[in-house]
Amino acid sequence: MAVPPSDTESRARLRLQSIGWALLAGLAAGLISLPMGLEMAVRSSGCGLFYGLLAFHLQRVDPDDAHLQAGLVGAVCGIRSLALPLTLDNGTPDALGLVVLELIQAWLPLIGSALLLHGTLRLLPASRP
Repeated sequence: MAVPPSDTESRARLRLQSIGWALLAGLAAGLISLPMGLEMAVRSSGCGLFYGLLAFHLQRVDPDDAHLQAGLVGAVCGIRSLALPLTLDNGTPDALGLVVLELIQAWLPLIGSALLLHGTLRLLPASRP
C-alpha cells in the first residue's frame, strides 16, 4: 500500500514545479527574443519568469479557465510593453510601423513561451500542479 505524501513533501514538490515552470517560460522567452538583441532577451526572460510563476499558480487554482489564462498572457505582455519607447512622430505611417514592430518584438517571445508551457502541459501530464 502506497503511503500518501506528507503535506511538506507535497508543498516542496509544488515549489519545484513552480520554479521549473518559471525557468522554462523565462528561458523560452529569452531564446525567442535573443536574435533581437541581448537587452531584449534579458527583458523577455524576466517577463517569462514572471509569466511562468503566475501561469503555474493559475493552473492550480482553475485549470479549465482558458480565458483567464489568455488574459494572463495579455497582462504580462502589456507589462512588457510598458518599457517600450513610444515614438509617434506626428502619426506618420513609418512611425506607426515602428510601434507595431516594437509591440510584435515584445509580445512574440511571451506568446511563444506560453505556447511552449501549455504544449508541455499537454504532452507531460506529470508536470501539472
